[in-house]
Amino acid sequence: MKIAAPSLPKSLPKIAVPKIDFHSIVDDFRHLNPNDPGAWPVVPKVTVLLSWFILILLAGWWFLWNDQLTELDTKAKEEETLKQQFIDKKRQAINLDLYTQQLAEIDRSFGALLKQLPNRSEIEALLIEVNQAGLGRGLQFELFKPGQEQLKDFYAELPIAVKINGGYHDFGTFAADIAKLPRIVTLNNISIAAGKDGALTLDATTKTFRYLDDEEVARQKKAAQGAKK
Repeated sequence: MKIAAPSLPKSLPKIAVPKIDFHSIVDDFRHLNPNDPGAWPVVPKVTVLLSWFILILLAGWWFLWNDQLTELDTKAKEEETLKQQFIDKKRQAINLDLYTQQLAEIDRSFGALLKQLPNRSEIEALLIEVNQAGLGRGLQFELFKPGQEQLKDFYAELPIAVKINGGYHDFGTFAADIAKLPRIVTLNNISIAAGKDGALTLDATTKTFRYLDDEEVARQKKAAQGAKK
């Protein structure tokens, strides 16, 4: 059994497209009476209303909304900054006990380091200890000359030019004794040369340090401020 295919219409109905009479519209704009807007044709009325609407939107954007949007954007950025600050402070508050413990450990470590720096009254005793460390190893000091102190932020550096005669191993034990002193003492710019009678001569700069008292620290800060100005 054959099924017949549905037949398509031979032609589709045409949709009428309205024609726009541009000449008539132009004539409507030409013959407008500005004193009687109510009598204007529809097209000029709609055009003028749309023009006014667009002008109002532009004026609102220029005089009002633009500044408000800029302010809104600024406030939004401030809000993000405040949120981040809140998160940071909340994290610090949560870890406050840990920070307190760390600060206490830092204070203890700093105090221990500070004890290794002699004050002004103890520096002479320290120089004697350095001298005795060399003499105790059988070394002979040909030169032991403290130099000019160099002031730093909270401490002073005192260089001491030394020239010592002795044996190589004695120099090594002397350096080890210096390292064992309770105060910080360093050996710098070391040079060893052959001396008389088979002995060696060691030239070096020994540096020791002391912490500044409150008056000296105040002078340092004042001098730094004056240099900035």
